[in-house]
Amino acid sequence: MSATTLDPNHPHADPRAQALHAGTDATAPASGTPISRKAIAAAVAGNALEFYDFVIYAYFAVYIGRTFFPIGGEFGSLLAAVATFGVGFFTRPLGAVLIGAFADKAGRKPAMILTVTLITVGTLGLAATPSYASIGIAAPIVVVLCRLLQGLALGGEVGPATALLIEAAPANRRGFYSSWQIASQGLAVTVGGVFGVTLSLLLTAEQLASWGWRVPFLFSLVLIPIAIYIRRSLPETHEGTQDRSGTQIVGSVFREHRRILLLGIMVTASTAVASQVGNYMVTYAVQVLKLGPALAQGSVLIGGAVTFVFALVGGLLCDRYGRKAVNMLPRIALMVLIVPMFLWLSGAPTAFALLGVSASLAALTAIFGAAGLLTVPELMPIAIRSTGLSLVYAISTSVFGGTTQFVITWLLAVTHDPLSPAYYVVAVGALSVWAMWRLPESRNVDVTR
Repeated sequence: MSATTLDPNHPHADPRAQALHAGTDATAPASGTPISRKAIAAAVAGNALEFYDFVIYAYFAVYIGRTFFPIGGEFGSLLAAVATFGVGFFTRPLGAVLIGAFADKAGRKPAMILTVTLITVGTLGLAATPSYASIGIAAPIVVVLCRLLQGLALGGEVGPATALLIEAAPANRRGFYSSWQIASQGLAVTVGGVFGVTLSLLLTAEQLASWGWRVPFLFSLVLIPIAIYIRRSLPETHEGTQDRSGTQIVGSVFREHRRILLLGIMVTASTAVASQVGNYMVTYAVQVLKLGPALAQGSVLIGGAVTFVFALVGGLLCDRYGRKAVNMLPRIALMVLIVPMFLWLSGAPTAFALLGVSASLAALTAIFGAAGLLTVPELMPIAIRSTGLSLVYAISTSVFGGTTQFVITWLLAVTHDPLSPAYYVVAVGALSVWAMWRLPESRNVDVTR
C-alpha cells in the first residue's frame, strides 16, 4: 500500500484511511439505494444454491472417487477425488479477477446472474458424466473441467454478493446483513447433509456408488433457473465504474490496497481450512473412525445447521462489539480446543463425540468467518470492493481451503495420526490471528465512499 493510501491527512488519501482516522457516524445510512428484505433473501438464496452445488462434491467424495478414479490402494481413489475437489479452488482467483472486476465496472446484479449461469453448466456436467468404466479417461477429464468451471463461478460470487449485502445495510446493521453470506453457506451444507443422510438410509452402498451420489446434483438443476429468475429482479447498489477497465480496477487493488489484500488473505485462511475440515468429517468418519455412512453424513447436517445459526450470531456480535474482538477470540478458542476435541473423538468414536466435535468446530468457524468476511470489504473503497473481496476470498480458499482435504488425507495416510486435521487447524489459525491483529477496526467506516 502506498504512503498516500496510508496517510489519512494527505489530500488524495484513500477514503478508508480517512474514515479510520476520523471515524464515521455509525447511524449514517450505508447506501443511497436501500433494498428490501425480500431482495436480500433473493441474493442469499442464490448464493446458498451455488455453494450447495460446490460442496456436495465433498460429501460424496468417496463414491465419486470410485466412479471416476479407479486407483488402487486404500487411499488411492480418495486422494484423486479430493485432489479434484481442490482443483475447483484454483480457478477461483481467475473468477475473482474477471467477475469481481465486472461487478465493480457494470454493477453487482449482472455479475451475480453470470455466476449462477456458470455454475449451472458445471453442475450439469458432473451430474451427467458417465463413469470411468463406461467412457475411460474422458470421465475424469470432464469431471476436472466441470470443477474448474464451478470454481470460476464461486470465485466471482462472494465479492459481488457480499458487497451488495454490506452496501444495502444500515450502518449499524452491516454485521447482521453480511453474516447471511456465511449463513447461506451453512444452509447449503444443511441441505446437502439432508440429502446425504437420506440417501445413506434409503440406498445400499452399491446403489450410492452406482447412481445415488448423482441425485443431489440433479436436484439443484431444477432450482437453478429459479435462482436466475429471482436475481434478475434484484435492485442495484453500485452503478459501476465505467471510466475504468477491469484491468485498471484489478491493478488498483494490488497497487493501492496491497496491505489489506495480503492481511485479508491470511485472516480468511483459518476460515477456509476450518470449514474444509468440517466438510471432511464425512470422509474422516468413514475412512478413519470406521463409522457408518448415515452417521457420517449426519455430522455434516449438524455442522451446516450450526453454521447457519452461529454465523448470524457472529454478525450480531460484530454490530455490538466491533469486528476485531469477534474475529480474534473465537479463532483463539478453536486453536485451544481443536486438539482435545479430536483426541476425544479418535479415542471414543461414538455418535455423540462425532456430532459434538462437528457442532463445536462449525460454531466457532461461523462466528469468526462472518466477522472476517465483513472486515475486509469494509476496509476497501466501493469502486474496488467487489474485486478486492473476491481476490481475498478466492486466493485464500484456493491456497488454503483448496488444499486442506488433500493435505489432511495425505497426513493421515503417512502418519496414521488421527489428530493430523487438528494440528493443521492450529497452525493456520495462528497465522490468521497475527494478521487480524495487524488490521484496524472497521466498525465506523463509511462504506458509501
